[in-house]
Amino acid sequence: MSENSPAPRRRRADARRNVDALVEAARKVFDTSGVDAPAKEITDLAGVGVGTLYRHFPQRADLVKAVVQSGIDAVADAGPALSAEYEPVEALTKWVDRFTELLGTKRGLASALHSGDPAFEGLPGYFRQRLGPALAALLDAAAGEIRDDVGAEDLLHAIAQLCQPVPGRSPEHGKRMVAVLVDGLRRGGGERS
Repeated sequence: MSENSPAPRRRRADARRNVDALVEAARKVFDTSGVDAPAKEITDLAGVGVGTLYRHFPQRADLVKAVVQSGIDAVADAGPALSAEYEPVEALTKWVDRFTELLGTKRGLASALHSGDPAFEGLPGYFRQRLGPALAALLDAAAGEIRDDVGAEDLLHAIAQLCQPVPGRSPEHGKRMVAVLVDGLRRGGGERS
């Protein structure tokens, strides 16, 4: 950057609050009404006008992406706090529960993400970049208490697959299947006598 070029503009505090409120409101609305919920439902909950929504998120995909990234960040950031509060295997289990909740609660999210919209192209990399190291650290901390032949990337994919909707089954089915998987990670969990 040259001396004469202006410094990048920082978002004003009120604009940042509006974005945060919109993302949080969209997360709640997506959880209950799905990703195709009316914009007005989101803006009413956020306490802003529809113009503010479209100023920050011109396309629905932009808002969906922001909600997904926010959820990924929250799960990734929970790792160190859980490790500080719980024994390693319990911290791992609680982190997996949060990850499972992220995957299972967003109605219509999987369809939106797999729609081919270019806005979502970077999300798989973001997903791996943020969640992979967080899970790897939890797995490392639990070494000796869990199987050592399952890595973070494999576990992320396995959990994501188990959380896919199954016709005729509730989202609780995916949670139960993930619990079986996590149980099998424990040393001796998969061994039969």
